[in-house]
Amino acid sequence: MRPVPADGHARPPLRTIAAVACLVLGTGLLGGVGTGIWFTDDADAKPAAEAEFDTSRQLWHNVPVDSLFPRTLKGDGAGPGGADRTWTRVAVAPDTDCRNAFDALLGKALAPAGCHRLVRATYADETSSSVTTVGIVFTKADEDGMRKLRDRFAADKLGERTDLMPRAYPARGTVAADFADPQRASWTVSVLTDAPAVVYAVSGFADGRTVSEPQPAADATARGQTSAAAQAGLGHDAQSIAARVERGLRAELPGSKDPEKAS
Repeated sequence: MRPVPADGHARPPLRTIAAVACLVLGTGLLGGVGTGIWFTDDADAKPAAEAEFDTSRQLWHNVPVDSLFPRTLKGDGAGPGGADRTWTRVAVAPDTDCRNAFDALLGKALAPAGCHRLVRATYADETSSSVTTVGIVFTKADEDGMRKLRDRFAADKLGERTDLMPRAYPARGTVAADFADPQRASWTVSVLTDAPAVVYAVSGFADGRTVSEPQPAADATARGQTSAAAQAGLGHDAQSIAARVERGLRAELPGSKDPEKAS
């Protein structure tokens, strides 16, 4: 029988104290291991995401042209008043760098992101009365750089300035042969942040007529607009074609769970 201490309280056996100490220590170790696993997973996830982001920079080379720029694009309800539209690809430009590809001010606005490669195609509507050039600039920027570029375009409304319109891609021997800078009527520019890419589109008349007052697609598609671009549906063309090419590009991104292609 153990003696009772002078304070009158029985002390727990040494064996019990040791067991409790081991339990506390073990719990701490297990918690540390668990925390370590969580930290390791987060650390591994970031480089993996960065690697996927960098890999998507090569889509211009690794993805077939018919996937980036389908031969035919269909736009159910994509025209003025909800009319159906269909666009046929009439030309694909050779891939290139961005030198002389844009007006000077647009080139300057995109410069912070760098230019890895530029790919473009031109489409005509089913009546061959309008033509639209759509392009993808694959940039050199990381995710932070793309977010900064998007924020600047949004804050300064760079996508609405007529001195920052993308250039058209005319092609000899096609309905777009006369589609040059003076024929640009409506346009849109979309800066992506889930890929190092900028998608744009610019539309105009196929008959070579000049447009004195180009209008951004967001305005030209608004209700009640009476500009030439709005009445001819050129804003709808630029906006819808860019959206479908952007959707197709996203479907090709590494890790994409969206199997849908542009159609």
